[in-house]
Amino acid sequence: MSAIAPPRIERGQTLGVVAPAGPINPVRLRAGLARLGETFRIELAPTLERSLAESAFVREPGVPSYLAASDATRAEELSALLADPDVRAVVLARGGYGLLRILPLLDPELLRKDPKPIVGFSDGTALLAWAYAAGVRGIHGPVIAQLADLSDADVARLVEVLTSPDAPGVRPWSLVTHGRGVHRGPLVPANLTLASMLVGTPWALPLDGAIALFEEVGERPYELDRYLTQLALTGALARPAAVVLGDLTRCVDHHPAIGTPDPPDAAEAAVLERLRAAGRPAAVGAPIGHGARNEAVPFGAPAVLDLDRATLEITEPAVA
Repeated sequence: MSAIAPPRIERGQTLGVVAPAGPINPVRLRAGLARLGETFRIELAPTLERSLAESAFVREPGVPSYLAASDATRAEELSALLADPDVRAVVLARGGYGLLRILPLLDPELLRKDPKPIVGFSDGTALLAWAYAAGVRGIHGPVIAQLADLSDADVARLVEVLTSPDAPGVRPWSLVTHGRGVHRGPLVPANLTLASMLVGTPWALPLDGAIALFEEVGERPYELDRYLTQLALTGALARPAAVVLGDLTRCVDHHPAIGTPDPPDAAEAAVLERLRAAGRPAAVGAPIGHGARNEAVPFGAPAVLDLDRATLEITEPAVA
């Protein structure tokens, strides 16, 4: 299937911020919002407003510590921003587990009736996949909690991707290639764990003929192997035209079974071995993920990966 690029948000218009998964520290929320507050008007979901007002994350009774609020509350607050005609884009406050729980509670007609870009990554992959299944492209990019730690260039890039109808073009990335040839397809950036978890759901990643872009954080090499093996066994890993690898942040095993530390490239080696076994050409080095860089890119926009020239070109914008 294909999806449309939603209308761009203009500078000065309202950007909605919501926590549909895990809770966010109010200090990090304020710091992240400060990076966007001069560009957009900000509308916070009620849970985040209460958190800022009380200088601590307000918890509903009975809600576990890894969720920002109950499933019903998180779904209602996200739905309210999607339904609000003044809100022209939605950025996740943070990732963290929880989005999978509320996908069945969201009405895709809200997004179809009023398409708007949704920005997130990590567990936000689930919401980007939901939006794509609804027929609207999202943006794989920084969450509010991450913005304070990113460079001015990455923050400016997020603003540009949200506001500009120009195609990103060839990205200035230093890619190391594993394979040859020119591969074309929609760019599908995703967290590797979520790519695996979404298989078999109504929101499985649209990997057919895609340029898949995987990133991950905090998973040991054998766990990366596990997710890719699961994708291979389901047939999903055979569907992309090629794969680009972003950051594998803190993906180390401090106590491997052999008793000696893994080499520094153990995580990357584990991923590349699984991709070779699946016959997928690959490139490594996209500045995307949980590390010091996280460049915003369109989810589902056509792209060209030239492994002979070590370039990735994104040929359509995230917004119209």
